[in-house]
Amino acid sequence: MRSFIRTQLWPAVSILLAFTVITGLVYPAVVTVIAQVVFPSQANGSMIVVDGNTVGSSLIGQAFDAPQYFWGRPSAAGANGYDPTLSGGSNLSSTSQTLITDITQRVDAERAANGDAPVPIELVTASASGLDPDISPAAAEYQVARVAKARGMTEDAVRAVVARHTTQPFLWLIGEPTVHVLELNLDLDGLLK
Repeated sequence: MRSFIRTQLWPAVSILLAFTVITGLVYPAVVTVIAQVVFPSQANGSMIVVDGNTVGSSLIGQAFDAPQYFWGRPSAAGANGYDPTLSGGSNLSSTSQTLITDITQRVDAERAANGDAPVPIELVTASASGLDPDISPAAAEYQVARVAKARGMTEDAVRAVVARHTTQPFLWLIGEPTVHVLELNLDLDGLLK
């Protein structure tokens, strides 16, 4: 029995304890320290802070529905949308009557607010995560006239703000240009520095 404990059990227990300490304590601590030193904003949630108050994260969209604001993608994450604890799409098939009704209602609402031009698809369909903070430049352009009118600005002035918040694809090759909705709306309110 003693030889079993010494040759089999003790090595197994000691390896379990060693790997528990290494992978459960040491490795997470090292990664956390590196992240805090090298990428402090990203490690802390990419929060957007205005006058000392956190107003959101650059990674998670928010609902805007007032006419003076640009509207982002609809969200299927949670009952009221944009709930990061319930991230995910609706999982409705393209033949689902619920999905068809939802999209039809969103198209009608967009046209009522922005005119009869073709509605960009991302303004009426939720993203896979339900938390997408960005829209395409075409979706932003679609809303320029409404936002300019509601704010008493010229359309060119609003377009200039949109251009400041348009991010080009990585190396101008990978991905699509995007416009960050929260940062754009904060800039229009004069809150983003």
